[in-house]
Amino acid sequence: MVKPTDSTALPTPKRSRRGSGAVTLHDVARLAAVAPITASRALNTPDQVSPEVRQRVAEAVAALGYVRNHQAGALASARSRLVAAVVPTLSGPVFGPMLQALTEALAGQGYQLMLGQSGYVDSREDALLDAIIGRRPDGIVLTGVMRSPEGRRRLLACGIPVVETWDLSPDPLDLLVGFSHAEVGRAVARFLAARGRRQLAVVAGDDERSQRREQAFCRAAAELGLPQVRVIRVPAPTTLQSGRRALAQWCAEGPPVEAVFCSSDLLALGVLTEAQARGLSVPQALAVVGFGDQDFAADLNPALSSVRIDGQAMGRQAAQWVVDRAEGRAIAERVVDLGFSLIERSST
Repeated sequence: MVKPTDSTALPTPKRSRRGSGAVTLHDVARLAAVAPITASRALNTPDQVSPEVRQRVAEAVAALGYVRNHQAGALASARSRLVAAVVPTLSGPVFGPMLQALTEALAGQGYQLMLGQSGYVDSREDALLDAIIGRRPDGIVLTGVMRSPEGRRRLLACGIPVVETWDLSPDPLDLLVGFSHAEVGRAVARFLAARGRRQLAVVAGDDERSQRREQAFCRAAAELGLPQVRVIRVPAPTTLQSGRRALAQWCAEGPPVEAVFCSSDLLALGVLTEAQARGLSVPQALAVVGFGDQDFAADLNPALSSVRIDGQAMGRQAAQWVVDRAEGRAIAERVVDLGFSLIERSST
């Protein structure tokens, strides 16, 4: 309990009933027996008040369960110390390393991350961006390049630093860290062809980035003189079941495929599961390559070959750019290509 500063006991303050009835700074000030401006200083600029006042205000905060209104402080300082990140899905693990690194790097410099899930539809992403921009975060981190004309217009007009990730573009909105999906597709096609695989197949999500990998894979296979690639597209976010169904369809249609490139490790796990159920030996009869190099890929039997993306480096770079912009530091390099690695394991 908060102790009064003199022999006169303080009455228990009534909670303000503004809107939701939340505890306010005025409630804290009354219980601590100080002026509201003094309570504010004790919380925001504690060096300006005595240790005794700081203690009384701290005890009042604890007693009332008060949470500071950071939005009010942001109005005065033009800084929210809040960064918004937008990802298409939270159900898959592929974006996890980037989000974890982004969260930790921002927290280390006094910023908090707000996360939004946009799905894979432009109109839904636009609506989410409207809600985010209205809260005036210090930065916005997007998964992929913003291609919606309306979304680009709003982001360019808002004046908030924007970092696009997981992609490359000759025309970034502001700042961009990622890799080339087309280069990934080409690299995997060449990798499989170099190992003597001719009958190639792709099972890919119907999102735009997966399709670019798929299309580049098919073009590279054609340039190498290989037969037409067999393609199955499945709804994003992709699932293990979709991978199983894709291989079952190819087996039913014939001729047999010799190698499959999957747009996610989860799809690849589905292909491996269906191959085992059908008695197809991997990699002798069928080579399988995934995308994302998730934690489970190396522990499968056979271990899954996959394309590794450095999501942690992506998150750290995005965080540093946002903080640099918020604190007025110049940014020399606005586009960073992190590349990718094709990790070869026993599935190929």
